[in-house]
Amino acid sequence: MKSSKKSEKVKRERKVPEYKIKLVQEIADKINSSNTLLIASTKNLPSSHFHEIKKNLRGKAEIKVARKSAIMRALDATNKKGLQKLKESITSDVALFFSNLDPFELSALLSDSQSPSKAKAGDIAPEDIKIESGPTDLVPGPAISELAGVGLKVAVEGGKLAIKLPATVVKQGETINEKVAGVLVKLNVFPMKVGFEPVAAYESSSDKVYVGIKIDKKKVLEDLRVSIGKALSFAANIKYLCKETLLSFLAKASAEEKAVLALVNKSAPAQSLDKTSAEATQ
Repeated sequence: MKSSKKSEKVKRERKVPEYKIKLVQEIADKINSSNTLLIASTKNLPSSHFHEIKKNLRGKAEIKVARKSAIMRALDATNKKGLQKLKESITSDVALFFSNLDPFELSALLSDSQSPSKAKAGDIAPEDIKIESGPTDLVPGPAISELAGVGLKVAVEGGKLAIKLPATVVKQGETINEKVAGVLVKLNVFPMKVGFEPVAAYESSSDKVYVGIKIDKKKVLEDLRVSIGKALSFAANIKYLCKETLLSFLAKASAEEKAVLALVNKSAPAQSLDKTSAEATQ
């Protein structure tokens, strides 16, 4: 009997430190009292940049960094059912943003706070990296073969190298290799961004989770311009009359009027000439 008791394993619960309990409760309270909880990646974010953004967002959002386990416990401790869907977006390198701003408005602020950074070998191109034509500050020498090695056509102009034709050296989603990274640095091209990367957000007022909330204002505006152009073209093709298409219709009518007048004027002299010839013969 005694031997069986000795062999019996006694399970002891490990006491959770008080500071961890307080942290979990603090995060849960912040979630319950905020309209927006945004999760952002802190990967490769310098501490100096972290504190700069924190300072700039003062009064708009509060930032909290905690371990993944503490965040998960805090989500379970809240009374928000929709928050459970947010767990899938939480990794080990994230920061929590508590705010009363709209999730997308807060995401846009984080995107605006990002700074250009040089590319390193192994980085993934966030967009097509295009080198425009024009002069550089590089002198002839090894740089000629380096630039040519990534597909750039160069020439010597005024003692410096000039890029003759624009070229895309890396396409969006591709890995930047060491050669391209070196050339980009030499040309002072900084295609990467350093800052908080919005991952997902929860909005208390709607009890909804939004993923893929990174706001690229430049791309959004460009897409909007393209869409507007397509919409105007479509409206003009179906003869839809509004103030935006009116100028197009008037311009087309004016061009057609000129074309008709040109044809009339072109045929009129010929008729007059035939009449004159007939009279001379008589």
